[in-house]
Amino acid sequence: MRFTRLLAAAVTGVAALSLAAVPAAAHDQEYAPTMLVLDASGSMKQADPGGGTKMDAARTAMRTLITAAPDESKVGLTVYGTGTGSSDAEKAAGCQDVKVLRAADTIDKGGLTAAVDGVTPKGYTPIGTALRKAADSLPKSGPRSIVLVSDGEDTCAPPEPCEVAKELNQQGAKIVMHAVGFGVDAKARKQLTCIAQNTGGTYTDAPDGKSLERVLPRVTATALRNYKPSGTPITGTATYDTAPVAAPGQYLDTIGQKEKRYYAVDVPQGATAYFSGTLSFPRVRNDNPNGDTSSLNVRVYGADGADCHQFDFESVVNSSHGAALTVAKTWDGATKQKTGSVSGDKCKGGGRYYFALEWSGVANGMPERLPIELLAGVEPAVTDAGPPAATTMAAFTEPNGAKTPVTGGGSFNVAGTLGGSGSYTDTLQRGEFVFYRVKVDWGQGLAYRVHYAETGNRGLESLSNATTTLYTPFREELDHNFTSYTGSATVMPTGKPALATLPVRYNNRASEDTKARNQSVAGWYYIAVKLGPTRDGGSTNPVPIRLDVTLTGDAEPGPAYAFGSADAQRNGTFGEGGVPASGGTDQPAEVGTTATATNSAVSTSGWVVIAVAGGVVLLALVLGGVLLRRRRA
Repeated sequence: MRFTRLLAAAVTGVAALSLAAVPAAAHDQEYAPTMLVLDASGSMKQADPGGGTKMDAARTAMRTLITAAPDESKVGLTVYGTGTGSSDAEKAAGCQDVKVLRAADTIDKGGLTAAVDGVTPKGYTPIGTALRKAADSLPKSGPRSIVLVSDGEDTCAPPEPCEVAKELNQQGAKIVMHAVGFGVDAKARKQLTCIAQNTGGTYTDAPDGKSLERVLPRVTATALRNYKPSGTPITGTATYDTAPVAAPGQYLDTIGQKEKRYYAVDVPQGATAYFSGTLSFPRVRNDNPNGDTSSLNVRVYGADGADCHQFDFESVVNSSHGAALTVAKTWDGATKQKTGSVSGDKCKGGGRYYFALEWSGVANGMPERLPIELLAGVEPAVTDAGPPAATTMAAFTEPNGAKTPVTGGGSFNVAGTLGGSGSYTDTLQRGEFVFYRVKVDWGQGLAYRVHYAETGNRGLESLSNATTTLYTPFREELDHNFTSYTGSATVMPTGKPALATLPVRYNNRASEDTKARNQSVAGWYYIAVKLGPTRDGGSTNPVPIRLDVTLTGDAEPGPAYAFGSADAQRNGTFGEGGVPASGGTDQPAEVGTTATATNSAVSTSGWVVIAVAGGVVLLALVLGGVLLRRRRA
């Protein structure tokens, strides 16, 4: 048994044919229609500490997020407080003064920017009414989000904003609401926090305009990443003998509480199979932390349903926070030769193998059934494994030069990209953890450190659990470090120079060291950084962080793969539809195209990682809590 402390956030897998992510054409990302609700009450005319007015700062922050929003995203704008003044005589009209300026359709960046620039603050603060109107303007089904920016509490209640949030949640609207408090007092912070907590969203403090400009794009990106599960429909069965055969690719099924479902994969002699499943749990209210743990396991079976005694188990606490849970299995039974034993050969050599997924641990308040995303892959045998296994870890070097801003993602597949060696800056919200990725080619190694900056609040009220975890393209944990953050400048890891990998080589998988075996795949390596919530709702100030990254070594030739058929060569390990030309390339083979190879043994320079978001992965975690536990047999 071993413990890892960070939730795996997306379906995982590897393909032996390219280095980059699968093109969007293969697995289109679905963005949740998101309505921005902007406070334009009279108080937004007040001065911002950074210069100008609060509304000036809000416009700047809005422009920043509009620029950063994906072109395919659906973003609208609702404002309140623009139509009346704030006198007593105008209160009745002012408390109904809510306008939807832009619908949450595919983003029109020019039109949305113009709408923001035209907002003039004047009147009251009808937050409850604004939330209702924003919710009414969103689609009636599917993932939807609201991002509220307010510099104060509601001045028009009833309806009370928190009651509106509860009401919408109870009606099954499933609209996640995120709130940003722009220089608010304790009373307003409490109200805005209540809105977020009752819809599964997040609350973030922005003390001034500069803070708002940093955090608003992140909060909005989180709202937009409220994906629906996706994949080719497949229906697992209760017994192995009727299991559907999954060719390499991505699939979507449903699974019930305590249910086991079987899927079959045909694996040629010498090949390696990969299979994973991801559950995304809805955000629900759960007042019993002892009943908030969910588990998912996978077991491998061979010919005639023989148990191959290969088992993986994943468990996550705080499921009600909207966690996503992934379990993955790498199966190398087909690389072994049959011996002639009737019973002993059922899990050896080429043939049909069965992967059984079970939702074994169920947290309180979960639906009877949930969508589950599946990934099946078959990696060909190698004809030349390349250079020998590496033995010396990558050395960390303090970076020089300018710092590069980057936005981390809420899951593996939307991880922020770090372009090799250098320093990268971001801002974390309390109770959030985010993902970054670095492309590591064959023969290269990775080392990094994380710096948490000092904030205005220090001491016990700022005490949080800070962690960082390093993952391979398999989403296997390589290393982990944690410490306590109290608002003072903090560096991780503690007790050693950096978290690091070996130079990545195919032959590392033959090592007797389990950790070294996991460093046998070139591709995207992931850095996860987490900052837990403060105890008893203390400081909610966002925290600037810096990642110092070293990428060592020159790229080496990768292994040569033996394709058993032209179809296998064309289809790729995960059905991605193409391979690079002979000799390898850093560019992915696009879906629907076929690169030419001169022979059946293709030397590739890297692997592609397929990762599918199971939902937003912002977890308000209990201080010091263990997030994920894996058991292996």
